[in-house]
Amino acid sequence: MLDDEVGTTVGVEEEFHVLDQQTGDLVPAARQVLRRDHSDAVPELHRTTVETSTGIHHDLADLRQDLLTKRRELARAAASLGLAIASVGTVPASGSGGSKVFPDRRYEWMAAEYRNLVDEQQVCACQVHVRIDDRDLAVRITRRIRGWLPVLLAMTASSPFFQGGDTGYASYRTVVVSRWPTVGPPPDFASAQEYDRTVETLIESGVISDAGMIYFDARLSASYPTIEIRVADACPSVDDAVLLAALGRALVLTAARADTTEVPNTPQVLARAATWRAARSGLDGCLIHPDTLRAVPAAEVVHALLDHTRPALEEHGDWAIVAELTEALLANGPSAHRQQDAHAKGMPLSDIVANLAARTTAG
Repeated sequence: MLDDEVGTTVGVEEEFHVLDQQTGDLVPAARQVLRRDHSDAVPELHRTTVETSTGIHHDLADLRQDLLTKRRELARAAASLGLAIASVGTVPASGSGGSKVFPDRRYEWMAAEYRNLVDEQQVCACQVHVRIDDRDLAVRITRRIRGWLPVLLAMTASSPFFQGGDTGYASYRTVVVSRWPTVGPPPDFASAQEYDRTVETLIESGVISDAGMIYFDARLSASYPTIEIRVADACPSVDDAVLLAALGRALVLTAARADTTEVPNTPQVLARAATWRAARSGLDGCLIHPDTLRAVPAAEVVHALLDHTRPALEEHGDWAIVAELTEALLANGPSAHRQQDAHAKGMPLSDIVANLAARTTAG
């Protein structure tokens, strides 16, 4: 029997770059911003990034308001120091170094152990938490939704710039994080016990320090009774973050309702290839369709995602707003496309970053 609590609530964690208002350069001022912030923001790995978490929500309108309130409070704290914040996968200065990790024992261990991976980890993501109490079911759900996660990445791609230039990727953040030992599509675990045993082995081996360093595209949260969808870039537009949350919840609920059927078997090589394809081109060109495992036009796969999740979206009253936001996204392209287009037309990188900062707090 399906747990009545599956997918009832959703929450979002957002990461932000701390920036110079004029140049768009990263500024290692997270501690100073946090001292002036009233949104319960917390530090992240680098002193140039901070993170916020929404409350637990049933309704998308409430989630949206929570996201926007926290973004604006954080921006006000930064502005009081002559700084700005931007919710975006990367900024042009990302990966250029020049920032130490936040003074925290865990982060300092990571810096000593992973060296250059940490130096270049100046990236931001948007993570969605969906309620689920049954951890065995949660493991099976991560496998069922695996094929759709690259579509969420393509829809939120916002990180074309890195180390001062255009990488040619829609989500270069994905490339940066792919070098870590515990990333990528969720593996084929059969149970929560197997999942936990694997995490314990990784910790005992010294590869990771704790369960929080499991960075699969969808994982069992180390802190909450949730599935955490981690594949997406940080979203400059609050509406894109809301769309991501709605689709993430709908995917989890849809997968839970299909739990009486056999878990789909997607070869890991194709799952990884689908993620790379989404990171490379976003919604331009093709994506790998989760059902056919064939390359088809990206818009077709996005519409297939809507069809797949529509019953769950309708159950929560989310269908109309998700359909509207999705069509707007398909018409305008994800943030990465718009950034690259502006750059190709001669807009200075500093102006592109300023626009992203303004977009972060726009209603």
